[in-house]
Amino acid sequence: MRKLRNTLYITQDDMYLYRDGETIVLEKDRVKVKQLPIHNLEGVVFLNHATVTPQVLELCSSHQVHVSYISHTGQYLVKIQNPTQGNVVLRRDQYRIADDKNHSLRIAQSFCIGKIFNSRVVLQRLLRDHHDKVPTREVENSISLLQNSIRKVTYTNTLFDLLGLEGDAAKNYYQVFDHLILSKDQGFVFSGRSRRPPKDEVNALLSYFYMLLAHEVESALETVGLDPQVGFYHQIRSGRSSLALDMMEELRPFIVDRFVVTMINNKEISKKDFFVQENGGYLIAQEAKSKLLQKWQIRKNDMIVHPYTKEKIEVGLIPYVQALLLARYVRGEMDAYPPFLMR
Repeated sequence: MRKLRNTLYITQDDMYLYRDGETIVLEKDRVKVKQLPIHNLEGVVFLNHATVTPQVLELCSSHQVHVSYISHTGQYLVKIQNPTQGNVVLRRDQYRIADDKNHSLRIAQSFCIGKIFNSRVVLQRLLRDHHDKVPTREVENSISLLQNSIRKVTYTNTLFDLLGLEGDAAKNYYQVFDHLILSKDQGFVFSGRSRRPPKDEVNALLSYFYMLLAHEVESALETVGLDPQVGFYHQIRSGRSSLALDMMEELRPFIVDRFVVTMINNKEISKKDFFVQENGGYLIAQEAKSKLLQKWQIRKNDMIVHPYTKEKIEVGLIPYVQALLLARYVRGEMDAYPPFLMR
């Protein structure tokens, strides 16, 4: 099994990155802050202003380390494209499937089943562990509706209908999401999913870590040789990693949603870690991002038994395992793509 490598997040202003042999050195105010071997890195994500030498970018490219620049609002600005990995036959097969609506639909159904199934499990665990703290009947109703959505997804005949079913399932999930927040004394309230801009602190956290998860999934797809730009569910759009968005759907409830809720309930983050923009949108304060990213790295090192392969892996390797399974399916080595179904 592949070894989990770290993602380097640059959050401080005026950081200077240069190459020293096979390592990347970080300096601030002419003082060395950190030195990292390139073989330990999966990606470099710039979340603030920094200076990086061409030699660092060359080193990253030669070792297939993904480099991205992301704005303070969580939007992709620039991604540096490394040489394509994998063989051309795999991508040719991927493009053929993407052009086949019926074939694409079958894969899209798997993505959606994974998302809805995992959303349902999140709510089931809430009832199992905290049934005395939540409105049981309301949560049970959402669980039942999500189960019905899974059944309907298996019988849908078009991507358009699938989008509608997935939207209904998301609505049923998010309408009880606030009950996952057990530590009400801190003032965190989830008022429904909002993205551009996030209308509360919880949405700001979800959007931020969904963005980081998308980066992880995109890197995993490129590593196994698939084209992240060409999806089977999200429509192809210039500049959008449609396949990464496809695969991310099934992973969000387990990897991000539970992580965000746990941080809030454990009081590892407070409302002081956010600020409000003029448009009413909430953003994570710059000084809080380093703390959150450290917790994100810890989350990625949590161990699980993968429900399909039965191997013990780090949470951070789930996107890679799913990308491998998808590549095997695209090559015709599997009868169906097995989504990640949390237990």
